[in-house]
Amino acid sequence: MLVLFVCGDGGRRSVRYGPAGRREEEWEEVPAEASTYEQRHMCGYPANHSVGWRHPGFVFDGVMKGLQPGSRYFYKVGNDLGGWSETYSFISRDTEANETIAFLFGDLGTYVPYNTYFRTPQESLSTVKWILRDLQALNDKPAVISHIGDISYAKGYAWLWDHFFEQIEPIAANTPYHVCIGNHEYDWPSQPWKPSWAANIYGGNDAGGECGVPYSIKFKMLGNSSLPTSTIAPDTRNLYYSFDAGVVHFVYMSTETDFTHGSDRYNYIKADLERLNRSRTPFVVFQGHRPMYTSSNESKDTAHREQMIQHLEPLFVKHGVTLALWGHVHRYERFCPMKNYQCLNTLSSFVYPGAPVHIVIGMAGQDYQASWEPRPDHPEVPIFPQPQRSMYHGAEFGYAKLVATREKLTLTYIGNHDGQVHDMVEILSPQVDTGSAPDKLVGAMPKKMRYLGIAGSVMLAILLGFMACFAVRRKTDPARWSPVQDEES
Repeated sequence: MLVLFVCGDGGRRSVRYGPAGRREEEWEEVPAEASTYEQRHMCGYPANHSVGWRHPGFVFDGVMKGLQPGSRYFYKVGNDLGGWSETYSFISRDTEANETIAFLFGDLGTYVPYNTYFRTPQESLSTVKWILRDLQALNDKPAVISHIGDISYAKGYAWLWDHFFEQIEPIAANTPYHVCIGNHEYDWPSQPWKPSWAANIYGGNDAGGECGVPYSIKFKMLGNSSLPTSTIAPDTRNLYYSFDAGVVHFVYMSTETDFTHGSDRYNYIKADLERLNRSRTPFVVFQGHRPMYTSSNESKDTAHREQMIQHLEPLFVKHGVTLALWGHVHRYERFCPMKNYQCLNTLSSFVYPGAPVHIVIGMAGQDYQASWEPRPDHPEVPIFPQPQRSMYHGAEFGYAKLVATREKLTLTYIGNHDGQVHDMVEILSPQVDTGSAPDKLVGAMPKKMRYLGIAGSVMLAILLGFMACFAVRRKTDPARWSPVQDEES
């Protein structure tokens, strides 16, 4: 388990940890490595300007090894000279577990209780609150958290990153917190990949001049994926990776860099899916920021979606991806299982039909909402209903919860206004004998899959814990917002 934390200087720091029941004097201690970045590494305004720049401190990471599966461990970070953090705990991953629990969302953002250069989303606090409730109810069951792009919405104002990590610490210091990159972490006109079909997508200044640098230093995901920038900035990292968690194989991919046939990202995904051991992980969940399917009526993303369907969807179908989860659109929307724009099953509970269910989960906090795609067959309706392939959509803030066993994967949409379930989909594994399945579980069974003999490598889950080594003063005055331009880049 990897823990990341921030200090005001780059001096020696360590991570101390031990299992429940062992005295702290007997805990193990491992050194933590420090990294940082400088103002000159930022690509543009406001990130490289005095109005937005603040030194990020030093990000430390230490790896806790030799953990017994499915056990509670306690840990703290720091040193004897400068002091130690408070004690945190987590449940170590059990690679043989027959149940997987995950909390998933995109586009969370950061709330601050004071005036800033743009409005910050108060709903992000509610999302963290309800996820914390659900985590506490699990007791000693392990879980993972997945945040698929548009993370802090700092957009070049560095201190918002500090507030973001303070905001998620109650959940991220105790549960593995995985991320992938979004346009508001990365996109800048000088970035290297701007295909002709998407010049108006990747040529913007969505990241406020950060060009992926804070994201690459403040997070450390699995693997060694990286991409050079076109400036003196360090390489952009955490672009694609995967891991097993119980019965689910999770795959993450950057939608801001080249994913077309023959690219590094495409080749990684293809090889990763070909190595799957479906007897151990019967379900596959793919995640990226910009959606492949959405009813959002933002025409500039149309070419991007078409390219994803052309290059990535055949891999999803061929290798039996169960779910494809996306952010970017700040709503929840569940599609039926999709294959080349065709819907394979319109029920909410069914046997896996041979193509993934696509779900947009960008409803975690950021409150700009795109308009819906109109339905030509209902031109007289002032509020357009969703297309027929869209099973459920709603603008309520919230998050998704995934629970999977070897027989069934269930994903629910939990709303922030009441903490209750508002939508649900159940997908029964095609490996299960359906003779005793409930009548409602229907769907076309794919041909018998050939189980691949190469077992997927077991990767460490990432535990992101932000323990501030310097005080961050919290203000409690109610915010009074400055006028802003409501525009999603």
